[in-house]
Amino acid sequence: MQCVRDLYLAVQPFFGFPMKKELQEIIELMSELYGKDIAGYSEAFIAKTVEKRLREISVGTIADYLHQLSGDAREAHRFCSSLNITYSEFFRNRFTFGLLEHVILPRLVQQKQKCHPPEIRVWSAGCAAGQEAYSLAILLDELVLARGLNVSFRIFGTDISVAELARARAGAYDVKAIGNVSMRHIHTYFIQKDETFEVVPELRDRIDFSFYDLMDRSSICPPSSIYGDFDIVICGNLLLYYREEIHQFVLDKLRQCLSDEGFFVTGEAERAIIEQAGGFSAVAPPAPVYQLTKRRI
Repeated sequence: MQCVRDLYLAVQPFFGFPMKKELQEIIELMSELYGKDIAGYSEAFIAKTVEKRLREISVGTIADYLHQLSGDAREAHRFCSSLNITYSEFFRNRFTFGLLEHVILPRLVQQKQKCHPPEIRVWSAGCAAGQEAYSLAILLDELVLARGLNVSFRIFGTDISVAELARARAGAYDVKAIGNVSMRHIHTYFIQKDETFEVVPELRDRIDFSFYDLMDRSSICPPSSIYGDFDIVICGNLLLYYREEIHQFVLDKLRQCLSDEGFFVTGEAERAIIEQAGGFSAVAPPAPVYQLTKRRI
């Protein structure tokens, strides 16, 4: 929760009496003029984003920024883009991925051998440029090949950023981005082209990247997955930017998407959100990995 506390402290100077009123005016302006619904984001996060834009375009006050937003569609677009946090990493949170690699995935593979079809289904929600989806694909592919098992897997990565989805489909990353990837995995699953490392086509073909908005109230899972029933849903470092009512809505959706024995993987900063919402039980604290309540490994 450190990053949440840091965010809260960072925006404290902005929360005078006028601030909440002006934040609401920004929310209403974005909806009425540009058709952008940003009301679901937390006040702290919107305030932090406004602060960032004030610095970047050298505007002195929030009132001045409101005036600029009202007549500048390009700035409104930049403001909305700043609200979409798309940062991700390969094998983010070593403890979580260690638990997946050595406990959860082997057990899932073993269970799926008795199923028809023997397939593991994964949803990476808010996948950004695909790093977490590819991380899981690497672990699954290595596990299945090492054991010579007749088990397949399919991973669905979704995001609301068209640009990030294009990066994910390309599967090309610079040296810095693959810093958490072991040399064994780099040699097996990447092709180096100058300063770029591309995911091998065989692995890219196992992942379907598509646009999907978690706030969509007309569906509970990405249309590309057809029916959900995921063995793993990974959705980390996303909920902390939203209001409490959005937490409940998204978590209710993800519960419906999970198979009875499925696993929900989130970020360390969101453990308190998940545990407060209820309906999930931690698998191996302090790892932010959960199952539906009363369904533990």
